[in-house]
Amino acid sequence: MSVKITINNNASIRIEGEVELCDMEGKKYDLAGRTTFSLCRCGCSNNKPFCDGAHKSCGFSSTVEARVLTPLPPKI
Repeated sequence: MSVKITINNNASIRIEGEVELCDMEGKKYDLAGRTTFSLCRCGCSNNKPFCDGAHKSCGFSSTVEARVLTPLPPKI
């Protein structure tokens, strides 16, 4: 199954699919079998890195649209 990541306007990052989520030290989060969850983008969640809906009341605003990234420079 492929993984789908959706950047929601004025809200969270939605992850759908089987993924391994780790902290900075490589320790895995126990997702308790979840294959769909949301990550906080606003920084206001009390359950970081997961979204708890705090973006609705903290004034977070970020509208994004898919685009083509600049190609990486060739490796030497």
